[in-house]
Amino acid sequence: MIKRPQSEEMKAKQNKIVTNAVRALLYEVSVQPKPGLVDPVSSGPHPDMDVFTFLDSSVSLTAYFKACVQTAWSFNDEATLPTLFEQIRPLGIQAEATMFDATSGINTHKGAVFSLGIVVTATAYAESHDRQDVFKIVKEMLVGLVERDFSKVTEKAENEMTAGEREYVHFGITGIRGEAEHGYLTVTQVALPQLSTARGTLNERLLDTLMAIVGHSVDTNLVKRAGSIDIIPWANDQVSRYFLAGGSRTEAGMAYLKQLNQVFLEKNLSLGGSADLLIVTIFVALSQGII
Repeated sequence: MIKRPQSEEMKAKQNKIVTNAVRALLYEVSVQPKPGLVDPVSSGPHPDMDVFTFLDSSVSLTAYFKACVQTAWSFNDEATLPTLFEQIRPLGIQAEATMFDATSGINTHKGAVFSLGIVVTATAYAESHDRQDVFKIVKEMLVGLVERDFSKVTEKAENEMTAGEREYVHFGITGIRGEAEHGYLTVTQVALPQLSTARGTLNERLLDTLMAIVGHSVDTNLVKRAGSIDIIPWANDQVSRYFLAGGSRTEAGMAYLKQLNQVFLEKNLSLGGSADLLIVTIFVALSQGII
């Protein structure tokens, strides 16, 4: 790797990226009420964790984001961007271990370690290599990711597969790998436009953005909890009803959201995948001054 000189301006830019990454994690867990997710007033269908678990986890990942930024900043211009992804992947594995240590073994942010780590790295690369197209960089970094990661999955025994691998085999769902490889289209085409045009408090805007994400993506965490892909049309219908009720800025919309939260609790359903995409959305929105 090339060692680039570190000016005060460079350090400030790097620190801002890292700070925005941690802020994104903290903002997401602060939004409430979120169906099927942990927030300051409810643990939802996650009795083993609460908002403080997420705060501990968020802070523990600071060093990971800093390492991603530094890796991107010093990345050799002559190397291909898939190499950059291969360089940060071990950092992500270490970050997961750090997270589990901070949470006493509870998985709070494994999906965010993957997605936010990628987008943080792409943002740092864009900043340090005179590029503006963060999500094009993401696509260049992840060319062929789904094929590589799932190429031999059918050779595994069912009990050796991860949840994502099982969903790929049984339902053809490419999950977060597919979302990432295509440049996080749910973020760029749904979530960011929703957040940019939404009115109300930041909490209300982020609630509506979360629900828009749920309505336009296949949440693998939701499919895993439900045990069936049929849960996705049901979730889409709930999102439509929420927005028909007026969304977060109406009493009817908020009442519906609280009612939906109870349904998720009773059915033990989680929207962890959608939460990860909201985190990425918040990070980009902070970076671009949308929020």
